[in-house]
Amino acid sequence: MNYENFTLENGIRVIHIHSKSEVGHCGIIINTGSRDENEREHGMAHFIEHAIFKGTKKRRAYHILSRLDDVGGEINAYTTKEETTIHTSFLKNDYERAMELISDITFNSTFPCKEITREKEVIIEEINSYKDDPAELIFDDFEELIFKNQPLGKNILGNPKDLRRFTKNDIETFIKKNYHTDQMVVCSTGDVSFKKVTRLARKYFGHIEPNPRKDQRNQINNYIPETKKINKNTHQTHCIIGNVAYNIHDEKKATLTLLDNLLGGPGLNSRLSLLLREKHGLAYHVESNYSPYSDTGVFSVYFGTDKENLDKCIRLIKKEFEQLKNKKLGAVQLKKAKRQLFGQIAINSENNANVMLSIGKSLLLFNKVDNLDKIKAKIEAISIEDIKNVANDILDFDKMSILIYQ
Repeated sequence: MNYENFTLENGIRVIHIHSKSEVGHCGIIINTGSRDENEREHGMAHFIEHAIFKGTKKRRAYHILSRLDDVGGEINAYTTKEETTIHTSFLKNDYERAMELISDITFNSTFPCKEITREKEVIIEEINSYKDDPAELIFDDFEELIFKNQPLGKNILGNPKDLRRFTKNDIETFIKKNYHTDQMVVCSTGDVSFKKVTRLARKYFGHIEPNPRKDQRNQINNYIPETKKINKNTHQTHCIIGNVAYNIHDEKKATLTLLDNLLGGPGLNSRLSLLLREKHGLAYHVESNYSPYSDTGVFSVYFGTDKENLDKCIRLIKKEFEQLKNKKLGAVQLKKAKRQLFGQIAINSENNANVMLSIGKSLLLFNKVDNLDKIKAKIEAISIEDIKNVANDILDFDKMSILIYQ
């Protein structure tokens, strides 16, 4: 993975990987998400992600959507707790068209009142749809439980009451306050030279006024374990068990990533899948997740089961945690776990759209990108003792919070 990068005078960083493909990918990642909202701005970061498509100084909404659609390309965006991302895919000859469009909607959106009023109703429908999916909603409610009264705990979509109150001035104030040029990365992959990428980046992003970040995010450090049950009248009982975990810069992050994949990763042979689904037939779906943030993280196990099986599932999961805390993995088990994790990472790196987003985020957060050899070396360096120590730190049931939909 040979990348090239440089920084514009306004602080925006640019990174590119050349790939021999007829399809190119380009995007911008902004280090601003829902955790950067104040109490009256709940849902604003996600709302802006929608609103930027509704008109610019030279384009109406239809022309924004048609700009890449007309040549078979596509443009999309998403918001997380800490980032806002706009990304495109296109035939390689349309590289400039894509980069110009990204710049236009990021920095020249006009937020027409009629359009944003209509889009509020679209997002409210998105919220209502989300509420109808307990297997998705429970993850947001769990983070609200463990990050109580913190912006990081708020769901990304916001709520109808706050959304309907947002004005064009509110949007522009949030952007000015949070869209910092030194916290932006333009990232791309494709069959185009770095010289051309440099020229186009200067043309479409070089004129943006510098707006460096001055304030740091408030740190999260008030976690208190809690168990909570919510009556949802669902056919199936949904449950999340979890704990705060390492932040994205912690040296133990790689070990927890390996442990998470071993416990409940996407492979059907994960320990929890084999335990709850294959051995006992108690759950159709069980997974574990590790989400690192800039100053904290979340580790959790999710499963759905019949109400009468809930307590048994929790006991079995607790027992599995205790085994990992008290009994060292065998050398063969560890080797297999490492091979599985690295294989998943390597396969994912074959998708150029994923690579584009991955290198952009890596440059944004670490100001560097590790190639597959370095990633493999980090995984190989994890010892049996490392696994046991992290298990004792994170999988301590006394530190766990539990959220149940019943």
